[in-house]
Amino acid sequence: MARETSLFSGRPSELIGRQVAGYRIEREIGRGGMAVVYRARDLRLDRTVALKLLAPELARNDTFRKRFSHESRVAAAIDHPNIVPVFEAGETDGVLYIAMRFVAGSDLRHLLDRQGPLPLATALRIAAQVASALDAAHEHGLVHRDVKPGNILVARGTDSDHPEHVYLTDFGLTKKSLSLTGFTTVGQFVGTLDYVAPEQISGRPVDGRCDVYGLACVVYETLAGRPPFRRDDDMALLWAHQYDAPPALTESRPDLPAPLDAAFAKALAKAPDDRHDSCLAFVAALRAAAEGGHLPTEVALRAVEPDVAAPQPPPRWAEPVFREH
Repeated sequence: MARETSLFSGRPSELIGRQVAGYRIEREIGRGGMAVVYRARDLRLDRTVALKLLAPELARNDTFRKRFSHESRVAAAIDHPNIVPVFEAGETDGVLYIAMRFVAGSDLRHLLDRQGPLPLATALRIAAQVASALDAAHEHGLVHRDVKPGNILVARGTDSDHPEHVYLTDFGLTKKSLSLTGFTTVGQFVGTLDYVAPEQISGRPVDGRCDVYGLACVVYETLAGRPPFRRDDDMALLWAHQYDAPPALTESRPDLPAPLDAAFAKALAKAPDDRHDSCLAFVAALRAAAEGGHLPTEVALRAVEPDVAAPQPPPRWAEPVFREH
């Protein structure tokens, strides 16, 4: 019992310096209700990692352990520049763990708390990288279900054109695992209230469009300084996600282009069928709105394609080569 209480009893220092599954724990860098994340040293490869230790009671649930093993393997197989790589996942001394790349920098939550609303160009750069990561996960059959600023890491970019490099994390433990194992009860869900999609609240099936909604809530906050819905208590907030129209972004930021409101309204639609089909499609709509243009439609694209059946004369510079015979 001493080992179990040391993980989640509020005394993280008890693990500092200890070795867990070949990793020497250096310091705590984050915690939630069911996990603690440490900076640790991989003693086999001599590298720094982020080591997530899950609450010991989770390891005792056979259904959870099986889903954890499967989803960790899927997450580790995703090779994407904006997804934190999973190095290893396993169990030691009755505790499940995940070792991931350690990302130096801050998360988006701390960035917003420190700086407040971001410039539109910065918000769009961050949104595009998160959207790309989410769509890649959806192609592998993973739905994140908990897109929030705390799960978005912002590191230093490569140059002035790419000042930030963004990583999406927390894929090694998708929230479906908890909901299928009795760790959530009827009327509850796993997710963060400010960013949760209506279908998650009502217990309906979810797909990638659930993450479109969550991403839209996050991007809205990066621009407005607050999520789209704010209420005095949790039940009122859940009701707002399910039934209230989101406020127009330009009410908080009248300096931003008005067409952005329509892009957010679509991404925050109550019914998944009314949202953008992908996260990158949502970002494309934001960019088009920011530039004052319109997204090209399939019909418009076909209209500008040349008629391949009609012979085309050679360009003038090619006339000496292509001669009629």
